[in-house]
Amino acid sequence: MKRGFAKISWEMFQKEIGDDEALYQKYQTPVLKTKNSAGYDIMLLSDLVLKPGEIKKIPTGIKSYMQENEVLFLIIRSSLGFKYNVRLCNQVGVVDADYYDNEKNEGHIWVSIQNQGDQEVRFVQSEAIVQGIFMPTLRADNIVSSEKRKGGFGSTNE
Repeated sequence: MKRGFAKISWEMFQKEIGDDEALYQKYQTPVLKTKNSAGYDIMLLSDLVLKPGEIKKIPTGIKSYMQENEVLFLIIRSSLGFKYNVRLCNQVGVVDADYYDNEKNEGHIWVSIQNQGDQEVRFVQSEAIVQGIFMPTLRADNIVSSEKRKGGFGSTNE
């Protein structure tokens, strides 16, 4: 396995999203919409309404595996920023290769978005809001850590 996406376990889904087995069975991992798409579309698990200025943290139900010299960037779909002024709160999400299957949260990917526009924005279940783009990473000479990830999101500074 070189790189790709998987669902989080049913147990993690129940803990972080809810006890909806039909939804767990139904939702899909990200896909390319066209053969030359740069990013894999990540879809909403449920309908979402964002009021002006509102921020919401959104579980995706997915995790991503990749080679140790790769990263997954999460970027808001350009149409959402352009049409509605919706942004990722961290501008670009960075999913490290060692985030996958970490002991704290299995590598469950969440996104946090904000409506910076002046109109309410509505999204429907299965609508793509974020795209994931795999990229190689480069290492500087003699500056490589041997530390192993111990936790989930934001665990580097723990």
